[in-house]
Amino acid sequence: MDLNYTAEDQAFRQHVRDWLKENLPRKKPETMDEKREWHTKLYEAGFLGMGWPKAYGGQEARPMEQAIVGEELARAGAPASLNGLGISIFAPTLIHHGTAQQKADHVKKILTAEEIWCQLYSEPNSGSDLASLQCRADVDGDEFVINGQKIWTSGAYNSDWGMMLARTDRNAPKHNGISCIMIDMHAPGVEVRPLKQISGSQEFCEVFFTNVRVPADNLVGEMNSGWRIAQTTLGYERGGNSLSRVSRMLQSFDRLLDVAQTLRVDGTRAIDDPIIRQKLGEIYSEIEVLRYSSLRILSSLEKGQRPGPESSIAKLHYSELDKHIQEVIMDILGPYGQQIGGGPDEFKFMTDSDEYGESGSWAYTFLYSRAGTIYAGSSEIQKNILGERVLGLPKEVRADRIDLAQRAAAGAKGAE
Repeated sequence: MDLNYTAEDQAFRQHVRDWLKENLPRKKPETMDEKREWHTKLYEAGFLGMGWPKAYGGQEARPMEQAIVGEELARAGAPASLNGLGISIFAPTLIHHGTAQQKADHVKKILTAEEIWCQLYSEPNSGSDLASLQCRADVDGDEFVINGQKIWTSGAYNSDWGMMLARTDRNAPKHNGISCIMIDMHAPGVEVRPLKQISGSQEFCEVFFTNVRVPADNLVGEMNSGWRIAQTTLGYERGGNSLSRVSRMLQSFDRLLDVAQTLRVDGTRAIDDPIIRQKLGEIYSEIEVLRYSSLRILSSLEKGQRPGPESSIAKLHYSELDKHIQEVIMDILGPYGQQIGGGPDEFKFMTDSDEYGESGSWAYTFLYSRAGTIYAGSSEIQKNILGERVLGLPKEVRADRIDLAQRAAAGAKGAE
């Protein structure tokens, strides 16, 4: 494992920093036109789809270069580009599995954000157990007829296209009867309803499909091979982006240190309280552990090794760590951490001048941290993957052991 940056890497990092100094928006883009303007700047700078083949508009950049861009964007607090899922998941899936026509029609437009894409996977009763999905795609001549519902679809309200998993063979075993289909989100019969979350945001949606007719040419890969294709998309979603997450966590930590210089706890500055100092040290040390875990993954990628089920370690680590850090932050800040808008500027996560609204509050980041333990595979699913595919633990516990445990629990309850 080589954790050193080359002279070329350091020069590239400086190039990215210099570019951000010249081009970073003064305020968060709010309108779609403002967001597209920022996206176009990133695209023209070569900072989007960096790892893609050059034939599809990418740079064929090394994993280290991609990580440096992600890290510097996070360090600068840069707004996200448009079409994150499209660029990181769906375009690579089309590059791997799509037809020549599908690639020509969509890949470049995904990169430039001419087409915004969403992921139509989860259903009300098929989240973690995705293979149990029931949304149907029935063949009718040279078309599919789609009926069913999807939920937790990020950004569906402003998406042009969606990549759907639908059941195309109801008689096959559940993993074998699923196909991957591209859906025009503006087609008749598609209804999108935003869902308001506990954080106050509404980027999640539920989507209903009523006799939506889709050309058979929109099938991605072979019929009933959707589950295998889904593993491609989830593999990209669980890829090695942890360094940018480290930078975002450090950004929050640095702001917390600033607040602790002013915040009074029992008549003294929070930063001078020994218990709070211990908690601050705990946060920083855990972020550093994540940094070096991320560098280990990056080192493997630099050697051309693709992370397998071990990538679930990274996903489980960063999502659970973020949740823990936000809980510690709330414990330190007390009532000041619970405010969304209002309150003294010196205690806010971001001040009003940053114009980040509710998404720039401590309360928002605390509430949103729960999402990380669910999206891209819940923590429970990641633990199952690690147990079965990394540690080689048995998938099922013998029935007699379950019965013995149940009888022991019943006996203990009776003795109380």
